[in-house]
Amino acid sequence: MKKIIYFAMSVMMLNVAQAQTKETTEADKIIGVWEVGSGKARVKITKYGEKFGGKLVWLKEPNYADGTKKVDKNNPDEAKRTVPLLGYTNLLGFTYKGKSEYDGGTIYDPENGNTYNCLISLEDDNTIKVRGYVGVQIFGRTDTWKRVTIKIK
Repeated sequence: MKKIIYFAMSVMMLNVAQAQTKETTEADKIIGVWEVGSGKARVKITKYGEKFGGKLVWLKEPNYADGTKKVDKNNPDEAKRTVPLLGYTNLLGFTYKGKSEYDGGTIYDPENGNTYNCLISLEDDNTIKVRGYVGVQIFGRTDTWKRVTIKIK
């Protein structure tokens, strides 16, 4: 009888572990490099702890006309206005909510210096909808980002 109980408990624990692995795998689908709708930037989304965030890893125009690197000149914090945009964290604090949705995070727009609440929806393996909003989701804007795949020759 003890062997049967031990076996049943082992099977249950294995099923729980597999379910957690499946959820982790499902949640991790967002990890990668994404090009914003305008094509002006690419954001690398990674996982830190149980949350997801992203930083600018490519800019179509990384320098000003004089050749100097673009900086976060519109940041409301004057001390950050000299920080280069390349490498800047602009997505922060997202939690996977299931059903291909990530919530609870913020997105920073260096073009106007504003930070917005944000919701990300994974439409398919290569497309996400990023919705930045103020207060409630109805007052916002959605952008479609495409996954960037790097081809090695």
